[in-house]
Amino acid sequence: MTGIESAKLLVRVVGGPTAVLEFAGLRLITDPTFDAPGSYEPRPGVSLTKTDGPALTPEEIGPVDAVLLSHDHHMDNLDVAGREYLRRVPRVLTTVSGAGRLGGMTTPLDNWAHVDLDRPAEGTLRITGVPAQHDPDGSEHLVGEVTGFVLSGEGLPTVYISGDNTSLDVVREIAERIGKVDIAVLFAGGAQLPYLGDAYLTLSSTLAADAARILDAHAVVPLHFDGWVHLSEGAEALERAFAASGLSERLALTQAGETTTI
Repeated sequence: MTGIESAKLLVRVVGGPTAVLEFAGLRLITDPTFDAPGSYEPRPGVSLTKTDGPALTPEEIGPVDAVLLSHDHHMDNLDVAGREYLRRVPRVLTTVSGAGRLGGMTTPLDNWAHVDLDRPAEGTLRITGVPAQHDPDGSEHLVGEVTGFVLSGEGLPTVYISGDNTSLDVVREIAERIGKVDIAVLFAGGAQLPYLGDAYLTLSSTLAADAARILDAHAVVPLHFDGWVHLSEGAEALERAFAASGLSERLALTQAGETTTI
C-alpha cells in the first residue's frame, strides 16, 4: 500500500455496528456481530431481535490487526459468533470493565488513554479511547460502560468512531480535546428500548447530523442504523436529517456489503 493509499480510510460494512476499516496499512474491525437473524433476551422482559445477517463471514473478511470493541455486554455489539471471533484475532481494544470480563488478548483502553500500533511501512497508528454515553443521564448503571475511539497518526486524517454514544456533550468534549476530526464513523439508528421510554441509546439521525457539525468532519460514515428491531431510524431518516442540516455532501451512506473509500 502506497503512502497516498494508506492515508485514505476504506470502510467495508458488514452489517449493524460491524465494519472493516483499512487505514494506515492496517486492518481493523468494529464491534463484530456475525450471528444469523434471531432473538435474544438479555434480561427478563427485554428482547432484542436481529433481522439481518452479516454481509460477510469472518473467512471472507480475512485477517485483521485489531478489534475495536465499543462494549462487550450487549448482543447487538458482540453476539455469540462475534465472541467466538475474538479468539481468532491478535488484539482486542475495549473498555476497562470489558477487558476484565473477556481476558485473553484484550487490552483495556480507558478514556484518553492510547495504544500505538506499528504501521507496515513506517510510523504508528495511535488509537485513543474516548468517552461514550450509551444512555440517558443517570442510567449508566442500567446500560453499562462504553467507549469510542479516535485514530490518528503522522500524515493521516483523524478518524472518530463513536461507538454507542448518544450525547452531544460527549461529542463536544471530544472535539475540544482532540481537535480537528476529518472523518466520523457514527453509530446511529436512534436505538430505543421500552424500559427507557423515548430515550435514545444511540444517535438519532438528527443527532448524527448535529454531531457532524460539531466535529466539522468532512465525511460521515454511519453504522448500526439497520438490522435490528430496536433501531428506530434507517437510511432514509439519515438522508433527510443531513439534507435538512445542509450536510448531504458529507454523508457517506454505505449499506451492508458495500465499501466506501474516503
